[in-house]
Amino acid sequence: MSTVTGMLQGSHFAPPRSERTHTGLPENCGTLDRMSSQQFRTSGRSSKRPLQQRDAGIGTGFLFILATIASVVGLAATYYFFVRTTMGQFIDESALVEATVLGGTAGRASTEFLDMLPMMSLAIAAIMVLFVTIARRRWRAAGIAVAACIAANAATQILKFIIPDRPDRGVQTLELNSLPSGHTTLAASAAAAVFLMVSPRWRPLAGFLGSTFAVATGVSTLINQWHRPADVVAAFLVVGAVMLPAGWLILRTGTSWNVWKGYGEHWAASRLWVWLTVTALVVAGSVAGYSLLQVMPGLSTDSTIDYFWAGTAFIVVAGYLSALGGTWLFGLAARKN
Repeated sequence: MSTVTGMLQGSHFAPPRSERTHTGLPENCGTLDRMSSQQFRTSGRSSKRPLQQRDAGIGTGFLFILATIASVVGLAATYYFFVRTTMGQFIDESALVEATVLGGTAGRASTEFLDMLPMMSLAIAAIMVLFVTIARRRWRAAGIAVAACIAANAATQILKFIIPDRPDRGVQTLELNSLPSGHTTLAASAAAAVFLMVSPRWRPLAGFLGSTFAVATGVSTLINQWHRPADVVAAFLVVGAVMLPAGWLILRTGTSWNVWKGYGEHWAASRLWVWLTVTALVVAGSVAGYSLLQVMPGLSTDSTIDYFWAGTAFIVVAGYLSALGGTWLFGLAARKN
């Protein structure tokens, strides 16, 4: 019997030992199925990559839409309170009237600054945008940024034309509409165009310097009695409403260079610029609160400059808050590496 079994094992009726397994099937059976299954699972994971591994702008479109809507709503609220209500008109006009106290040297300096502002803003934006465009070949981004800059300034002039004049609320004021501020829009939109064009590691610095330039412009228009504080705040909101969608388009069309490695990768990406912005916000908020408390009924009203400081603080808060929000949002939306 053992002899017969050995003969059968050695004959061609028995499969080779290398092809026999404990299941009785060849060892390579199902290899293609397993490989296909593994490839399917891999491709399935690639379509659901974490946010930090996705292209710039992916997954953040809703935040940009929300920020744009917030800018439009803020613009409408600013107009309604400071133009249509008695309290808003009084606060806004009082800040403008009290700005005469800072005449003299400050007034002359602000006038000279405002006279140079149009050419200065255009020169800064043109030099920076052209340099980045030519050096980095960001032609599409430059087109979007410049178009958005023009659109923001056009929107300001259109709003000046279509917004009704100030209604009579018993406050002595010029009825002519001055909202939004054209000078502030020009400065803020130029700064925003530079912010959109530079690489993510430069945006913390660009946000701080750009907002400082725009805030200085807005405060100068108040000191020189060209615009009320609400006009300046409205200009910031117009720029935000126009430049935010443009920024998202730049992120989506320039995902190869919109790469954010986090704070500290470069001196321009230092957290110092964020902390300086936050410090300015805290100081301005404190000044606004203290100044308004001073003019509340029952408190001392001897000061003739509290409304001015409150209006100036409103401008500072609006400008630096825009910078802080923009730096955070664009850092979140940029592609991580």
